[in-house]
Amino acid sequence: MLKRLLSALVCLVLLSGLRAADATAFHAMLDHYYEDYLALFPLEAAINGDNDPRYEAVWPNDISAEYRAKVVAMCDQYLAALAKVDRATMSETDRLSYDTLKWSLELRREGTKQIFALIPVNQFSSAHLTFAQMASGASVHPFNTAQDFRNFLSRARGFGVWVDTAIANMREGMAKGVTQPRVLMERVQQQLEPLMADDAAANILFAPLKKLPAGLSAADRDALAKEYSAGVRTIMLPAFARLHAFIRDEYLAKCRETAGIGVLPGGKEAYAYAVRNLTTTNLSPEEIHQIGLKEVARVRAEMDKVQAQVGFKGTLAEFLAFVASDPKFTPFKTEEEILNVYRTIEGRIMAAVPKFFRHVPKSKFEVRATEKFRAATASAEYIAGTADGSRPGIFYVPIPEVAKFWTPRMEDLFLHEAIPGHHFQISLTMESTTLPKFRRYDANNAYVEGWALYTESLGRELGLYTDPYQYLGMLFGDMHRAIRLVVDTGLHAKGWTREQALAYGAENEGGKPEDQKQVAEIERYMAWPGQALGYKAGQLKIRELRARAEKQLGAKFDLPAFHDQILMEGALPLAVLDAHVQAWIDGSGK
Repeated sequence: MLKRLLSALVCLVLLSGLRAADATAFHAMLDHYYEDYLALFPLEAAINGDNDPRYEAVWPNDISAEYRAKVVAMCDQYLAALAKVDRATMSETDRLSYDTLKWSLELRREGTKQIFALIPVNQFSSAHLTFAQMASGASVHPFNTAQDFRNFLSRARGFGVWVDTAIANMREGMAKGVTQPRVLMERVQQQLEPLMADDAAANILFAPLKKLPAGLSAADRDALAKEYSAGVRTIMLPAFARLHAFIRDEYLAKCRETAGIGVLPGGKEAYAYAVRNLTTTNLSPEEIHQIGLKEVARVRAEMDKVQAQVGFKGTLAEFLAFVASDPKFTPFKTEEEILNVYRTIEGRIMAAVPKFFRHVPKSKFEVRATEKFRAATASAEYIAGTADGSRPGIFYVPIPEVAKFWTPRMEDLFLHEAIPGHHFQISLTMESTTLPKFRRYDANNAYVEGWALYTESLGRELGLYTDPYQYLGMLFGDMHRAIRLVVDTGLHAKGWTREQALAYGAENEGGKPEDQKQVAEIERYMAWPGQALGYKAGQLKIRELRARAEKQLGAKFDLPAFHDQILMEGALPLAVLDAHVQAWIDGSGK
């Protein structure tokens, strides 16, 4: 009661300050918002390297009705606070904070009304995968002290509650005709099986036992090992087993054969929301579909040029099939060989970076192979480090089979996932001491992925893509994201089947519809409607802004200064970013 009373008093003080357009009060409100945000999203604190004990032992039950009500209340509270602000009297940075927070609150509130809580489990982005990664001891939860181990056991108990809520929600979904595609849940079954095994040598959940704190006495280490092992066996394994049994015994029989969310009750509304949220635009699914078709045609024309350059005789499909299958493009014998090539690419890029960027992250960076338990269904990804340098940014490379690892995509993937893509953007934002915390840590998909995809096009300027097949790899990446505009909207708004999507992808990327990578990608779009749209939405916007700045500024255009405008204000919604860059252009780019 006292905590709620104090919070109410703080808000009253802040609101009175906001009526006077007091910048200090506004900044205090933003700080207060960030603390309220972390209370609801405690895993974000771990991702951000915040080891505050208020958050470190918590797993949020973020699919419960009670939780969603708390999110709505928080959004209403801060939207009301923003309504008291005289935006016109603010500084440029404060206006960016106002616009970004307002966008975030409105979309987050709207998201609580959608059907996603009834389909909380999938094979690509789901709490059971996040939990397993954290439980491995190699992710964002620290396992440095005995308290860290006990905090994770507390998280595990919260995860068990989440699992039970997920089962109850999915039962409600079954009754309402809102279920996942059967094929996705079959993949989940495969993921859960190794996580249920009482095998300390093979199950990743036992991995932290290999890094018990060295500072403990032998007796305390033994006691902690017993306590943690018991927690794995009595809390974690049963939670995964309950989810597995429910899916096997009840859910699979009710799962649907259709692929897109649009066919479900409430599905069209959910997809429309996802498109707005994940692209930060008001484009309709049909408009995005048409943009995708145009981009596919443009990239195909570029591929034709590469085919002519290397002198390959035959159709484009035959050329793509050659690149996809010729043994010279799969030369590796060990994982370490693959990782070392990426480290070499890093060195080449860093040598050229000063010509393009005024600011370089302080955060350390590593390349790692994706954990085996999820490598078969994972994509290349970046996991952010911490602003204090205690955890490096990590580029995870999925290597299900070394002998099949393909070389042409290596340079553009590194640009996207690592440097200067996600590592630069996320690290520079986190390290900023001038941005309010919510802008340092809360991002949007279109900006983050759009920046990363934009950086792929910098390859030639940075001294990469000297091998035409690596440039072709960039085109494969660009084609891949263009296809996403067509396929994601096709699946979720136009009623495409999984097989239609697989065929379209194979037709334009090469390979066969049944290829493992093609299947994993299409099933990713099925699992997370709209997420794949943000890449192109953001890339095309940043390209548009650069072209506009080059045209309007002429000889005054400075590329490092332009990149500062994109990077140094954090992850802005695209409309907010557009206005910000235009203001910089109007100020002669100085």
